[in-house]
Order: sequence, then C-alpha cells, then structure tokens
Amino acid sequence: MALLAGCTTTTEAPTTTPAPTTTPSAAPPAVTPATGTSTVTVGVEPDLADAPFDEARQAEVPQGWTLSVWARTSKPRLAVWTPDGDLLVSIPSAGRVLRFAPAEDGAPEESVLLDNLDQPHGLAFAGSTLYVAQSDQIDAYDYADGAATNPRIVAGDLPDGRSPELRGAYSHALKSVTVGPDGAVYFSIGSTGNISAEDRTADPPRATIMRVPPGGGPATPFATGVRNGTGLAVAPDGAVWTANNGRDNVAFPEPGPDYGAVIPDYVDDHPPEQLAKLTPGRELGWPYCNSDGGPADMPFIRDVQTNPDGDLMDCASLPPVEQSFGAHSAPLGLSFVDGNLPEPYSTGALVGIHGSWNRQPPRAPEVSFYPWRDGGLGDQQTLVGGFQADDGSRWGRPVDAVAGPDGAVYITDDDADAIYRLAPPG
Repeated sequence: MALLAGCTTTTEAPTTTPAPTTTPSAAPPAVTPATGTSTVTVGVEPDLADAPFDEARQAEVPQGWTLSVWARTSKPRLAVWTPDGDLLVSIPSAGRVLRFAPAEDGAPEESVLLDNLDQPHGLAFAGSTLYVAQSDQIDAYDYADGAATNPRIVAGDLPDGRSPELRGAYSHALKSVTVGPDGAVYFSIGSTGNISAEDRTADPPRATIMRVPPGGGPATPFATGVRNGTGLAVAPDGAVWTANNGRDNVAFPEPGPDYGAVIPDYVDDHPPEQLAKLTPGRELGWPYCNSDGGPADMPFIRDVQTNPDGDLMDCASLPPVEQSFGAHSAPLGLSFVDGNLPEPYSTGALVGIHGSWNRQPPRAPEVSFYPWRDGGLGDQQTLVGGFQADDGSRWGRPVDAVAGPDGAVYITDDDADAIYRLAPPG
C-alpha cells in the first residue's frame, strides 16, 4: 500500500451569522534552544556518505555533544531498544522491522527481524514481548536471541487503505503502540483526513487511542478526538501520553469580516499541536474543537467550520491540554527518558519533529526535549536542530528519538535515510 501524506480539503466556510467565540490568543512562544548549544558538523564515515551527506552538514546540538551518522537505511520510522541491547527500527514502506546490533567499532550489524508485514510502524516492549503495530492489526511476539517468534494478534481488523468503505482514501493509516505498566496495550488509529468527522462514529472509531485490557480482550476507545496520535509512550509515572498532529487550514474564528475564511497568516500558527496526558475518556476535540494559546495548559475554542454554533461539542468544557508544539510541527515519535541521559536531559520526553508542509516559512524539523517536572512536562526545548536552511530547504527530517543503553540518543530520519547517534561529552 502507498503511504499517503496529504489530508482532505476543508469544508466551505459557513454562511450563517457568526456565533460568539473565544478570542484566539497569540501564537505560542518560539521554541527555546537547549541551554548552551553549539554548531557541529555531522560526522559520517566515507561508506555512509551518500546524499545528503556527500557534503558537510551542520547541526545544532547541546554544548559538547556530537552528532554522527550511525547507519543508513531507506525510510526508517519508529524505533525501540530490545532487552538485550539492539535497536529495532520499523520500515513501513518495505513492510519490514530491522534489527541493528551495535558494534564496538564501526557501523552496526543490520539484519531483517520481520518481513512481509503491512506497513509496520509502532514498536514497543513489555519484558520479552515485542508489540508491532501494522496498518491493519497489532501483533505480539516472543523476543529472544535476536529473533521474534510465536506471533499472535492483539487487535485485528483495523482500518487501513484497503478497508472497503475507505476506498484507499486514508491519510493516516500508520499506527503506533505502547504498553502500560499494568500490561494494557494502547494503540493509535488515525483519522482518514483533515476534518473527516465521520471517523468518530466509524466501527472501530478512527481518530482515537484504543486500549486492550491486561491479558487481552476487545479494544475500546481510551481517548477520542485524537486526529493522528503517532507519538505514543508511557511516562516515568506510568501515564500514557500522545503527541498529536492537529488539523490543517483552520478557519479564522473571530467575528468580523474574516470570520470563517482560511487566512494564511492565521493558519501559520493555528492550531498549536498537542502533547497530551491521556486518562480514560480523554477528549482532544478533533474536529469540532481546536487547541489555542500555549505553550502549556492550552484551552479549546470551537472550530467554526465543523462546529459553527458550538452545539456539536462544548469546547470550553474540555480540560486544557498539558503541552504543545507550534502549529504544523508534525510531531511523530515520542519517547521518555528516565535517568538514561546526563543532566539536564536525564528525565523528560524526546519528540521527533518532522516539520510542516502548509506553513510559510516552513516549521523546521528538529528533535525536541520536554523536561519532566512534578509529574508533568515543562516547555519545549530544541535538542537537535539545523536541518532546515533559511530558505526553507531541508537536508533531513527526524522521525523518532530514543535513548540508548550507552547514554546516547538514536534518531531516525526518513528523509535523509539515516539513523544518527547524538552522544554526550565523555
């Protein structure tokens, strides 16, 4: 199946008299760089120096850290470390999960762990059990000695591009998976498009985070109104969080001559995208309500295209969203670190920011860090930047970032076809 990157077009602006709405707040503040950053040349061995590394590439990293190309492979996406210290990486476009065994010197040893899958994406471990999110089902495997065996279906018959009712029109077929401390399995089902409200009443519902109870059983919605919760991970306190991609081309919500119009200057910074802590029944609003303001504790305002009178959802009643990304950041991989990295990055969240397509100037790709504070996340910091030039051109687009057993961060990039190693001093 082809991976679809676009979204459906928005509906037409309403012609009715505007109902009162909350006045949108200013755009979230710019992302701050990590304390004490420096510009470094990305290290690359000659046998890994195909484009874009056929010329020197510069990146912004914390002071004293280094960034190097650790491996090259086509379109790597999400990653997880095995209990015995290898890195697994999903390759949805090839239907594979690859295994990278680190070497003391030189490039890691690459092998195929799983093949002939349907767009495998999310990967997670619970002890020695490996969970893999295909586009149409969630599977569990026994993992030992570099092999995944005894496959069984945890949740099946999930919607993807082959679902008859969708007729191939599915923009967010890739799914992610994580496992809670009680053994419950959580996975994402993305929306079919930008504002496809029929997803909410589909069977199974789309635009959700689903939960399979410990020991197995039917999957049920855990959080709703989640347009595309590709980032899915468990925090140090056991709570499940999602990094959620917001809608595109949102209409201007203030009463006046521009009400209901799609204005590029407004779209550039609205709506901010969500980094949300999930609780049973959490509602993230899509497509009837949009997050506003930020960076932290974002309230909701109604979407004037899909919820013009506010009667489809009471947006003001929804709990604020804990943290945010700038509009159109396209957050993808989400992972937590808990003592794996040196201070000030020892505890917090790592997020791969893929960068925007419908913003001018484009939102730059980066790896973000959110410090863990008192059971929540502090504001966004840029851990690794420099992938985008001033003219908007890019040489890379991070997808996922996971802390390794060696105290370094390993970053997948499906645009540069690379896996990077971000290493602290020492």
